[in-house]
Amino acid sequence: MNHHKSEPTYTIGELAREFNITPRSIRFYEEQSLMSPARTGQNRIYGNKDRVRLKLILRGKRLGFSLAEVKKLFELYDSNPDSAVQLQTMLQLTEQKRAVLNQQLEDITTLMSELDDVETRCREELSELKRGNIA
Repeated sequence: MNHHKSEPTYTIGELAREFNITPRSIRFYEEQSLMSPARTGQNRIYGNKDRVRLKLILRGKRLGFSLAEVKKLFELYDSNPDSAVQLQTMLQLTEQKRAVLNQQLEDITTLMSELDDVETRCREELSELKRGNIA
């Protein structure tokens, strides 16, 4: 009994425009087995699942996930109907990502503080030069 409405389909150009990326990027994600559109002849036909995947790939990228990490999640979704496992994995990944970002934040804070010191020293020496206190 296959009585679901025919779902919308998209061309590669439509998806590229919608997400503001190049068709080449989409083809690359296919090569990496992140998406698998149907084909008629030379043309790719993307369904809703592909569109959702593309959205998730781009969100993952924005959050700093590697394509390998995104792929791992997709494989989990495909092979494992148990959403608890998926959610656990996602939580692990977000924890790791957060740890990396916190480290970067710490590094940036340290650098900013060092820049403050350099700036302060430069300003002090400049004002002494202007007062003619340095021979």
